[in-house]
Amino acid sequence: MQTLLVYATFENEEQAGKIARILLEKRLIACANIFPPHQSLYEWQGEIKNEKETAALFKTTSENFEALRETILKHHSYECPCIMAWGIQHGHPPFLQWIKEQTDIEK
Repeated sequence: MQTLLVYATFENEEQAGKIARILLEKRLIACANIFPPHQSLYEWQGEIKNEKETAALFKTTSENFEALRETILKHHSYECPCIMAWGIQHGHPPFLQWIKEQTDIEK
């Protein structure tokens, strides 16, 4: 089981907080860091967009990623939301252990 850091963007802070709470209640994440709205520039369907979005970082495990992704997709307003994960190579061992304990769905 690998510890993951998942990055996702949301329409606003309210949506990010609502989805983070659902993920916590399902024990799919140990915690969420939700950042203030920021500017996002991107091309979507042939048009350049300049929007405000809210980003979040979720701490989880590789075992929970698919359920986490499906939960975000179920509650997200975007047609194609940004959901990306990175494996954690190094970290403070007690903190990494805490993530594993908090995301143990069988608890």
